[in-house]
Amino acid sequence: MARPETLGVHAGREDFSELGVHAPPLDLSTTYPVRDLDEGTTSFDALVGGAATAANPIYARLHNPTVARFENALAQLEGTTDAVAFGSGMAAMSACLLAAGQRGKHVLAVRPLYGTNDHLLNSGLLGIRTRWVRPEEVAGAIDTDTALVIIETPANPTLDLIDIAAVVKAAGAVPVLVDSTFATPVLQQPATLGATLVLHSATKFLGGHGDVIAGVVACNADWAVALRQVRAATGGLLHPLGAYLLHRGLPTLSLRVLKAQENAQILAERLAAHAMVAKVSYPGLGTVANAHLVGTQMRGPGSLMAFEMCGGHAAAARVMAAVKLATPAVSLGSVDTLIQHPAGLTHRVVDAATQAQHGITPGLLRLSVGIEHVEDLWSDLSQALDAARLSAAA
Repeated sequence: MARPETLGVHAGREDFSELGVHAPPLDLSTTYPVRDLDEGTTSFDALVGGAATAANPIYARLHNPTVARFENALAQLEGTTDAVAFGSGMAAMSACLLAAGQRGKHVLAVRPLYGTNDHLLNSGLLGIRTRWVRPEEVAGAIDTDTALVIIETPANPTLDLIDIAAVVKAAGAVPVLVDSTFATPVLQQPATLGATLVLHSATKFLGGHGDVIAGVVACNADWAVALRQVRAATGGLLHPLGAYLLHRGLPTLSLRVLKAQENAQILAERLAAHAMVAKVSYPGLGTVANAHLVGTQMRGPGSLMAFEMCGGHAAAARVMAAVKLATPAVSLGSVDTLIQHPAGLTHRVVDAATQAQHGITPGLLRLSVGIEHVEDLWSDLSQALDAARLSAAA
């Protein structure tokens, strides 16, 4: 099997020679002519039923070839038979929960998760009953109605790691969903460790340029059928322009991830030595849970970190106000560096007690390191930290 660097360049392009093109085609059609009614009816039934393709695409909510090429590429990168793309990461998670709801109404989930996923699971909006557990509690918490086990590794925003293979073993016959957004298939392939569903907010590293919102789930053929049925019924489709941008970005995914990771290791070490930083949580420093999984489960520590400011919320806010090169904004995985405050932004919808329990404190900042020159990044971060120190001393 080809390596991620090669797959990123070539996957999903298998029909280019036949089409006589070199760049990914972009099909913006919303509907397709039906000359043969019998063929159209058969195609409609197939696509609504969750088929990947049919003789006639019928309607863009049911199938689009540009989206299908991106799905094919992502499946190859994750080592699964299929992938199903959606209009956002939350649409992808919602589809997984709706599909799982056909099997049972009970879900086990391990915190921390992305804040809106936490909120969705806790809300009961989709008729799902969620029990929050630690990884070692999974086996004992499964009941006859358990339809899914959900984990995120590396975790958002603490960067703690979870042993995927151990959770899969504990879950037994219950499918395991891994949110692998922080790792990307360049650093981690959960399906090779037994995970049934591998979810990405494709907005992040897969897009990589801050110009597309999307979600995608890599999975086996049976789950793909169920997810396509949900997508067809709910309209959670990915726009073909978004799929085009995602597919176009995959050839540089490995380059972007590895360069950002290189920068992150240097910045983490320097942040850890700064007087205004109480703690840096980064797998490459060994300062997160299960950091030993770097080098086995993960090919590297990635480019996300969280650091605790001395001075709490005021100091964190001052750093966000003082950065000039880094962008104070939510999201992650872009070519440029982003810094944000989880307690006040991405995890604002999680109750304060749960935030505190999982280390999401008023002084915590999450840094998504980009591909800029590392010395320029450090110059910016160090001046912002110095600004926070001066403000605290005033």
